Amino acid sequence: MSRIGKLPVTIPTQVTVTVNDNNMLVKGPKGQLSMPTSSEIAIDINENTITLNPTNLSPKTKKAFGMYRALIANMIKGVTIGFEKKLELQGVGYRSQVQGRSLILNVGYSHQVTIAAPEGITLAVEGNTNVSVSGIDKQVVGQVAANIRAVRPPEPYKGKGIRYQGEYVRKKAGKAGK
Repeated sequence: MSRIGKLPVTIPTQVTVTVNDNNMLVKGPKGQLSMPTSSEIAIDINENTITLNPTNLSPKTKKAFGMYRALIANMIKGVTIGFEKKLELQGVGYRSQVQGRSLILNVGYSHQVTIAAPEGITLAVEGNTNVSVSGIDKQVVGQVAANIRAVRPPEPYKGKGIRYQGEYVRKKAGKAGK
């Protein structure tokens, strides 16, 4: 059985958690998130903790046990603190700007690349080359950051492209001359 799934999740004072038929709703100061729940996992809400218990010990339930606990913990963290991913643009002439709810990238193509921010996601640009993606849903924040990085992933010879902040790109040796 999952060791992570056995750990209780603490509920901060400003967060309310409700479980209806097959849906869990978490409300906090930054917004609200909902998630469908499984009938194979029992969710017990006490005063300030959530504990999960599998209803049976099938392999499918054992796999989902820790995942549900992690998803619930991420929902609570998202509505209280939020999530943020930072990206860096590296390359001569590479720059970005925010226009309304869209991010405009100039990354060496003959045209500008425009990426629209989905609902609940905030895009910010610091110094033309640092992009910040923030929101309350961890999955959506990570997906938007991955979509931005996919516009021009870092290449292995000079390291030009869009990368996560702190990401290390291994560089290859160029052609050997005579």
